[in-house]
Amino acid sequence: MKDKFLKALDNKQKVKITFYSKEDGRDIERICAPMDFGPSRRFKDGIDRFHLWDYFPDQGQKPHPLPLEPKFLKSIVVLDEYFNPGEFITWSVDTSPWHYSRDWGQYS
Repeated sequence: MKDKFLKALDNKQKVKITFYSKEDGRDIERICAPMDFGPSRRFKDGIDRFHLWDYFPDQGQKPHPLPLEPKFLKSIVVLDEYFNPGEFITWSVDTSPWHYSRDWGQYS
């Protein structure tokens, strides 16, 4: 799954994922943009995660980053739909660089 994820990230393709949500106690499906793969700055536990942009979160929530441990990701399907990183990157990638290098122009 990691290879599919990174290829979609490189090509700026959206993905449909299914993951187990501990919070909801069930599998959930989402359409996302792959953002990065590596440890989380938020959790600081050193576990590599799939970092995604969740376009359609639960009702009442705004789109947001979704960090998933590999053990919770059940499936990933690369879609024939592309994203623009400028849709969600609002920080400086110079001061908060990616773990996985990519060619996203100013968002690299």
